[in-house]
Amino acid sequence: DEMLRIATAFVDAGVNKIRLTGGEPAVRKDLVDVVAALDGLRPRGLDEISITSNGLALAKKLPALQAAGLDRLNVSLDTLEREKFNTLTRRDALPKVLETIDQALGLGLPLKVNCVLMRGTNEDEVLDFAAMTAARPLDVRFIEYMPFDGNAWALKRLVPFKEAIGRLREAYPGLQPIITDKHDVATS
Repeated sequence: DEMLRIATAFVDAGVNKIRLTGGEPAVRKDLVDVVAALDGLRPRGLDEISITSNGLALAKKLPALQAAGLDRLNVSLDTLEREKFNTLTRRDALPKVLETIDQALGLGLPLKVNCVLMRGTNEDEVLDFAAMTAARPLDVRFIEYMPFDGNAWALKRLVPFKEAIGRLREAYPGLQPIITDKHDVATS
């Protein structure tokens, strides 16, 4: 109820997109009900409901979420290699995440895959992630690793945007930037 009151206030103030994220939305038992309640805000001006998820527990819920009003899905995925995935997440669940991606695409949900590039971990997979976009109707967003001193993240793990784009341009010489919505968080 509190979430709906806050969402209503934001929509009444002009917000037209709501993304459920933070932690993992799929662990909420009432996630479908939350999406349905948000869907009720469309007459007040809400245009889009999206979820950002790690994709582990979402595949079975996607049809009900879509029926409740879910418009888009973002899946966080930092590697396409099973052993690396196990190391990064401490669980053998890459097949579940890929199942979620397949399920979302099968339902026709617009899908973005968010990949945080980390030197020494997955920078060698830039082209593999790019290849996903050729084979499937999805967007991959490469996100720069954020090196914070306070939590011992090292700057040496950063893969700069220009480096990732350089690898893509080398493999795909005709690569051109696309025009994105001015409010989109991704550029180029």
